Amino acid sequence: MDDQTRIELEAAAFRTLVHHLMEKRPDVQNIDMMNLAGFCRNCLSRWYQEAANARGIEMSKDAAREIVYGMPYAEWVAKNQTEASAEQKQAFEKSFAENVGKTA
Repeated sequence: MDDQTRIELEAAAFRTLVHHLMEKRPDVQNIDMMNLAGFCRNCLSRWYQEAANARGIEMSKDAAREIVYGMPYAEWVAKNQTEASAEQKQAFEKSFAENVGKTA
């Protein structure tokens, strides 16, 4: 497979993942994704922003989140986010430290 085809397939897979999370499974909580998979929608948006910035494209955290969430982040939170349980929060602290870095 040539590099251009690989890039196009990777981009298509990313678009499908984002669409799936936006349209089909907005009920899946970020904290559950992070606790089970070690990444969440915020991670995807951060990776997107970092890739843009690495290529000299200025992109804010909010702009990247809007691409991944399909709407402003605050709007998504208001529509979809539920309160996390104590157990979810405890698991998140561990998962975040292992996968993203130390908490502030």
